[in-house]
Amino acid sequence: GLLHLEIITERLEREFGLDLIATAPSVIYNVSTDDGKEIQVTNPSEYPVGKIKSVREPIVRAAVLAPKDYVGTIMELCQTRRGTLIGMDYLGEDRVEIKYTIPLGEIVFDFFDNLKSRTAGYASLDYEPAGEQEADLVKVDILLQGEQVDAFSAIVHRDKAYAYGVMMTSRLRELIPRQQFEVPIQAAIGARIIARESIRAMRKDVLAKCYGGDISRKRKLLEKQKAGKKRMKMVGRVEVPQEAFIAALSGDTEKKDKK
Repeated sequence: GLLHLEIITERLEREFGLDLIATAPSVIYNVSTDDGKEIQVTNPSEYPVGKIKSVREPIVRAAVLAPKDYVGTIMELCQTRRGTLIGMDYLGEDRVEIKYTIPLGEIVFDFFDNLKSRTAGYASLDYEPAGEQEADLVKVDILLQGEQVDAFSAIVHRDKAYAYGVMMTSRLRELIPRQQFEVPIQAAIGARIIARESIRAMRKDVLAKCYGGDISRKRKLLEKQKAGKKRMKMVGRVEVPQEAFIAALSGDTEKKDKK
């Protein structure tokens, strides 16, 4: 789970002195293009650009064992992850086994953590491969200062693309330190921007030492500051701290907002 991710990452950095970037896990997609090519995509950066005929994703047959009191919340979780109910068996007075087919991409990251939190830790999950299915999937890119950050790119269902874009842009706005210039954070599908946030620039008071009422001198100082920030924005690069990668994926900012 995500707790183990943070612990392992911290130990590797501390004990071996490694610089690590944690990204979301991915699954293998098979993409067919209009010109007849078959491409196996193991990473969002390999997703082809252009006319795509179809995308096939791996699915699994999942079985969840839990107390019967949690049936409703488990079914809600599975359905939000595009699951299809196969059946439900009661294994006694108070235990139930719920079977679903679910896309593998929907459960490899935080599904188990969510399942445990919804069932107070009582549920268990078992799954096995169940082939492939065609799905309407798109690649969502995250751009900082106009540059694509591959670590935040994801292949998601078209219906969830906007929600993913809004979530990532708003989280990164909270996690990336402010710069001397304004930093736009954008989510895009191809060339189309679907969500945007901005990290406001740090402001230095250039008029602090400017006493008196000489308005022309004040205006000149402000224009000079504005030109300097514009030049910095053209050449500046945005450094993303390692904590932002893990926090953006794990939803730490979401928990802070709830508090």
